[in-house]
Amino acid sequence: MSKIPVAVLGATGTVGQKFVLLLAEHPYFEVRELVASERSAARPYREACSWKQDAFIPPSLADLVVKSTDEPLESRILFSGLDSSVAGPVEEAYAKAGHVVISNSKNHRMDPDVPLVIPEINHDHLELTKVQKHKGAIITNSNCSTMFLAMALAPILSNFGIEAVHVTTMQAITGAGYPGVASMDILGNVIPYIGDEEEKMETEPLKILGTLARDRILPADFKISAQCNRVPVFDGHTETVSVKLKKKASPKEVAAVLAAFRGLPQELGLPTAPKRPILVFDEVDRPQPARDVNKEGGMAACVGRIRPCPIFDIKMVVMGHNTIRGAAGAAVLNAETYLKKGYLD
Repeated sequence: MSKIPVAVLGATGTVGQKFVLLLAEHPYFEVRELVASERSAARPYREACSWKQDAFIPPSLADLVVKSTDEPLESRILFSGLDSSVAGPVEEAYAKAGHVVISNSKNHRMDPDVPLVIPEINHDHLELTKVQKHKGAIITNSNCSTMFLAMALAPILSNFGIEAVHVTTMQAITGAGYPGVASMDILGNVIPYIGDEEEKMETEPLKILGTLARDRILPADFKISAQCNRVPVFDGHTETVSVKLKKKASPKEVAAVLAAFRGLPQELGLPTAPKRPILVFDEVDRPQPARDVNKEGGMAACVGRIRPCPIFDIKMVVMGHNTIRGAAGAAVLNAETYLKKGYLD
């Protein structure tokens, strides 16, 4: 099939640059338009962008002239890496104009008619796009820390049920964007606060793990307590998680359902989908960001140290790549799922 023209919103930012790399050789999509703020508009991408990735700017896009967010676009699908300070009204305007906005921004995640999607878990929530008031649609992926927590909880919920969750995060500096956290604040330090992060982790998984009821989502019926910390790690959010189960299960049983977990992206063989969405480690000291964050192309949730919890039932360590599966890669997988389920027809 011929490739579908797409645009990247916020193309000069950290997530936007990751979109550019992930889409450069994509079999379904072709980047035709790059969009950023007025200060970057009307300039070639190579000049407008302070490139911070570990690969060169794709040659086909280096000289593409950047557009501003108030310009009309031709692309049907728009990947949004816009900062949350501007994303809300910009994404809504493009959706009203008929574009399908696949957003990494937080602004519309909890809107009742906007799907918050992890395709392995809740691709059926894409049905919400049919009740949106827009000519186009808005589809969101979760917060980067929510992503790995929800992926780990999904098979546990479906097999054993969940009564309560406590999670503490150790979040990489790339989660703060560029230039991120000042070196004198983060080096040799732990910052025990990330704005709005705990609230996102306590609400977003319940929507993702909830049930579609025509024009809304009925959230999952358990509570989450989250504590979020910024640590001096470059890529990879690590989470220590304790889970109270409705049906008792051993660590071995929990590990088995996690390792066996697969979803629609794996069934369809989508290009960005990991073959194994959850990697379970037997080693006592894994997963580790420095050694495991790029496994499965950065698209898997890594889980280890599954063991009994003396307060709840099970505790474990969860880790994943915050700017790939936790951001741009998640949005690309959402777009692939949306396309292959026939919503773009």
